[in-house]
Amino acid sequence: MTTLTILVTGGPSGIGRGIVEGVLARDWTAIAVDVSEGALADLKADMSEAGDRLICEPLDVSNEDAVNSLIDRFEADGHAITGVVNSAGIGADVPALDTKMDLFRKIIDINLLGSFMVSQAVARHMVRRGEGSIINIASVSGLTGNTGRVAYGASKGGVLQMTRVMATELAPLGIRVNAIAPGPVNTPLVERMHKTNSREAWENRVPMHRYGTPAEIAAGVLFLLDGDQSSFVTGQTLAIDGGFMSAGVMYEPEDA
Repeated sequence: MTTLTILVTGGPSGIGRGIVEGVLARDWTAIAVDVSEGALADLKADMSEAGDRLICEPLDVSNEDAVNSLIDRFEADGHAITGVVNSAGIGADVPALDTKMDLFRKIIDINLLGSFMVSQAVARHMVRRGEGSIINIASVSGLTGNTGRVAYGASKGGVLQMTRVMATELAPLGIRVNAIAPGPVNTPLVERMHKTNSREAWENRVPMHRYGTPAEIAAGVLFLLDGDQSSFVTGQTLAIDGGFMSAGVMYEPEDA
């Protein structure tokens, strides 16, 4: 199997951490970036057995200059990034009429613009090598009208459209671009966003009647990163959601 070098934004926690763990389990190299230096230090300590295969660097994905500088430095240091997973993100569960513009902009800046800036910076180097895989972690909230998700849903809907456009433009250059749309997943972010009533609502709407795990999301990401397995897959959104997007009316049938 080819050894890959994968950049994971938001790598220290939640889905990002699950992806980093999956990358390292395949003996690939993971570059984890995050705005929190403390979280990166904890990740490095927790996964010390990975040694040099785990690189941790602080990065604010909403800062264009910082993004370009860090990616250029990685490439100059000989770390040819073969795949990128944009999993850094924030969210809020706020009704549309109560959403402040500062919050809306912050969510867009990190979730949408951050994903684009990282993808753009890495893709410019991938083009020279003629191959690469970009994966954007979106959400089923970018596909449906979920209560309280006006800013978060807009950011993730934008990520999905960005994925399709970049996939179309970059396919002739050997770069695949796909998205994962997780349903409810047990992560620190979701624990903050999902209170008791919303958690019950999600579990009732998911046919499997449970939340997913970061490892289950990572499994789909690893498939899309591995060009030996997914070489003809681009421009796609894979919903890993326990059946949420495919479900209609659900009830217990009465006895005949």
